[in-house]
Amino acid sequence: MGLMLNLRKKLRFILRLFLRKDKVRIGIYGPPNAGKTTLANRILRDWTGDIMGIPSEIPHETRRARLREGVKIQVDKKTLTIDILDTPGLATKIDFHDFLKYGLSEEEAKRRAKEATEGVIEAIKWLDDLDGILLVMDATEDPYTQVNVTIVGNIEARKLPLLIVANKIDLPNASPARIRAAFPQHQVVPVSALKGINIDSLYRAIAEKFG
Repeated sequence: MGLMLNLRKKLRFILRLFLRKDKVRIGIYGPPNAGKTTLANRILRDWTGDIMGIPSEIPHETRRARLREGVKIQVDKKTLTIDILDTPGLATKIDFHDFLKYGLSEEEAKRRAKEATEGVIEAIKWLDDLDGILLVMDATEDPYTQVNVTIVGNIEARKLPLLIVANKIDLPNASPARIRAAFPQHQVVPVSALKGINIDSLYRAIAEKFG
């Protein structure tokens, strides 16, 4: 079984390397509250008029991966069809006590913590079925965290194409430069998913990187 899985991964890598596609499956990853669902909503709203889900200030509001298929984006007269996977926030530790400060009952907090942990496991499993990753980081925070380093390492180990999205550049203390310094080996695209700032540059990068 392990040999077959390794062969499958190698085959997917070879196909990604040599074939240009007009349809790709892209996962949106990142820590809690980085703006993953807001970005998914922005992409869907711009190209379909729909949304993926409702963002929340409560961490791990998204606790199951959500897939939207067949979203067509057009960049420089080229059309690329993408399946968008919005994933739960990745964390190295999920403690139900963290939910209590948002006014949730202990029962609800424990349920959310359990579901969030299951969601992280699900998100990692999805990496084997994706063609590329949008890794969303909050540009107002220190990017060199255990979560970011771990997920970048996982993506690199799978040889998946990666774009880092430096989100929330509309905020005064945002610094995409810190993200570029932390991960100089990867392309960083600064945006405000909430306000749509520089979002066209992200679409162009998606078409160039994943198409």
